[in-house]
Amino acid sequence: MAPIQQPWRETPLIESANLSEAAGCRIFLKLENLQPSGSFKSRGVGNYCLVALKHASNPDKVHFYSSSGGNAGLACVHAAKSLGCPATVVVPLSTKPMMVAKIRAAGARDVVQHGATWRDADAYLREVLIVNAKAKGEEAVYCPPFDHKDVWAGNATLIDELDEQMHGAPDIVVCSVGGGGLFNGITQGIDARPDWKHTTVLATETKGADSLAQALDQGELITLPGITSQATSLGATRVSERTFELASKHQVSGKVISAVLSDAEAAMGCWRFADDERTLVELACGVNLALCYGGRLTKALGREVQEDERVVIVVCGGQNVTTSMLEGWRQEYGDLDHGLTNGHAKCVPSAVTAQNGV
Repeated sequence: MAPIQQPWRETPLIESANLSEAAGCRIFLKLENLQPSGSFKSRGVGNYCLVALKHASNPDKVHFYSSSGGNAGLACVHAAKSLGCPATVVVPLSTKPMMVAKIRAAGARDVVQHGATWRDADAYLREVLIVNAKAKGEEAVYCPPFDHKDVWAGNATLIDELDEQMHGAPDIVVCSVGGGGLFNGITQGIDARPDWKHTTVLATETKGADSLAQALDQGELITLPGITSQATSLGATRVSERTFELASKHQVSGKVISAVLSDAEAAMGCWRFADDERTLVELACGVNLALCYGGRLTKALGREVQEDERVVIVVCGGQNVTTSMLEGWRQEYGDLDHGLTNGHAKCVPSAVTAQNGV
């Protein structure tokens, strides 16, 4: 089989003059949109595949299977290809033809459309395709999109890179939350560094996909009845247990802050970012970038930002965007200047940022 290669790459960190001016502090962009799959999923899913292959009893017969019709499925295909293994993806019938085409073009062995929902597709993958594959002698490996320790460990490599690139801890790291895999990796990476103990994680969601914010509000894990947000990549009706555990633990001290924005604000973040940085991102990423505009970062933190504060925004990327979609959002929402809807975690700054503003 082909030599084992790391399925993700180190991504650039750049300081944005435009976003810094808009936000009133130093904004650094961690460009995860430059990963092989176009999103941060290359880290977590890639690491999961890498670990699974290393521990496989018969590596030459490993075949990866994913039920994500979005960024995780695409990351699985890219990772499998880099590791010299085939990958099959099952997606629901509702998956956009654009995404099916991208998954095929990435090198999937097969893309199967089945069922009305992701749960239907996932059940078919597990109960039919994987069972049949194992019966034929394949070492069939199921790839979870976010809820696994190896996925979190892969995402934690982002903090390893930031530590080197920034020569120390930033004041704030902004990331969006769907199922919580990225949040878990970032938070665990920060917790592992004593010199990052004053870094705050600002966890963003869109209204209608805010399963973490609602769980924190109610003090227990909850399952949303459905996803009403257009930011479908954030569309996990329930975050992982580990996500709720970490967020609950750190919100008391202000090390984790939850903020919920509207789809309109996320869309505004996408088109403003396209104008300012000439880069396309989907709504699940635009929700982070929207914080730079209209005083939203100040509102999310519950305090004024300081000019010398260093804020890292994880530009998580994503493939669910086109120029026509971007123009449609701009026409629908126009010159948005709505206020921020705060999440349900305490909007309290960490001790160091509150006292020193650094």
